[in-house]
Amino acid sequence: MNIGDIFIAVFIQPIINLLLLTFQFLQSLHIPGALGFALIILTVAIRLLVWPLMTSQIKMTKKMGDLKPHLDELKRKHKDDKKALAGAQMALYKEHGVNPAGGCLPALLQIPVFIGLYQAIINILPGQPGQANLDWVNSLLYFPSMHLTGLPDPNFFGLNLGVKPSEFGKYGPALLLIPVATAALTFIQSKMTLPKLIKHHAGESPKEIKEKEGMAESMGQVQSQMVYLMPIMIGYFAFQFPVGLAIYWNTYTVLGIIQQYKLAGWGGLEGLWKKS
Repeated sequence: MNIGDIFIAVFIQPIINLLLLTFQFLQSLHIPGALGFALIILTVAIRLLVWPLMTSQIKMTKKMGDLKPHLDELKRKHKDDKKALAGAQMALYKEHGVNPAGGCLPALLQIPVFIGLYQAIINILPGQPGQANLDWVNSLLYFPSMHLTGLPDPNFFGLNLGVKPSEFGKYGPALLLIPVATAALTFIQSKMTLPKLIKHHAGESPKEIKEKEGMAESMGQVQSQMVYLMPIMIGYFAFQFPVGLAIYWNTYTVLGIIQQYKLAGWGGLEGLWKKS
């Protein structure tokens, strides 16, 4: 068995089975738009599964923000000794229970899930007739009773889940609202991960105010660039990929916004409102 077969067996096959099992259950209840609702239910289940990991990531990010003044102080103290700086930083992280790499796992888990859903959607919901590969999908299903004999109904509240917004010339300009909404939701979530505006208190000296603002600026400089680049990139993907994937991504993002708000508030989004 090669790496491709292992990836299919571990990630793609379970996702396709869960998606179609949910779809067929909803279809048996004669629920309109069963495939769209199956995508949403699967997305909620995936998000709940990684909820503890995302909670740890959000808390870790908040801790990293709280440690920024201490990290800046260490950089000033060990500016000429990189080895001593690295050792002092690791000691600081250990003291406060922070793992800088701890937030990578939830992001990495999204990649195989996204690929699995993409493979499911393009093989059961073609944008153009004749593009589906139901034989391949049926070969991955665990039980013969789940086998598809025809293409599922692709309609979900007037949307064809198999078409791409890039085909708006054929299916209508309303499709362009999907990548716009996807980019907007991604921006909201990304902005919320940034720290709030620095609050100034009465009696602070100009030097203290300057130090605070300089600290906030250096802290958010790289993050701020990603806040604007990420929505553009995700919006472009939503423009190029089938609508069904945008349903998954937007549902996942909305749940992420709710979790971020419950754990850390509005973050940098609050600062955006105040500027407005």
